[in-house]
Amino acid sequence: MKNKHITAVLLGTSLMTLGACSPVGFFSEAGSRLDTGSFGNATMNNMMVQSGEEGYMLDLAKRFSEQVPSTVNFEFNRSELDESARAILRQQANWIRQFPEVRFRVYGHTDLVGSNAYNRGLGQRRANAVVNYLVSQGISRSRLEAVVSFGETRPLIATQNRERRNRRTVTEVSGFVKSHPRVIDGKYAQIIYREYVASATAVSGLTGVNGGGSDE
Repeated sequence: MKNKHITAVLLGTSLMTLGACSPVGFFSEAGSRLDTGSFGNATMNNMMVQSGEEGYMLDLAKRFSEQVPSTVNFEFNRSELDESARAILRQQANWIRQFPEVRFRVYGHTDLVGSNAYNRGLGQRRANAVVNYLVSQGISRSRLEAVVSFGETRPLIATQNRERRNRRTVTEVSGFVKSHPRVIDGKYAQIIYREYVASATAVSGLTGVNGGGSDE
């Protein structure tokens, strides 16, 4: 009886030791230590590169930031668009209209005056104002991704004082409209060919298109 008791104690101690050594527990699912949530991302990225999607998106993002102003600024503690901001957004809308298969994201920012909670809300309102104005210029709201606000956490100028350059929104290329015919059919060659033809057009040709009509 004594030997059985000793055996049971030793077995229990061994199981406890094994459980302590394993960060995922003794009865974890096989392979759980290998999958940290990013399993398959490398394969997905390779597919995007091979299909031309990744390179095309990066090229578009670069062109957008080079050919039109991507940033608009705001008065202190305000989210209304002044005429300078509206003029910039009309340029953005003219450019965006040329690429109906592309989605965009707008980020709202503030300066460092005020609490973080208040500034996150203010940054959100600024980004919403930009999205609403782009929609008024004929850009489908479905192409403008869920608005993200960084509030005061990413200043351009590190100062605790009022700084207009920190009170801004930034518009960026974020991806493709998956339901668009060119994308769903995998016709990236057509997109790239269109880019090849457009490359012979002066930059003013892209940014000077009259802003009529809707891309919805």
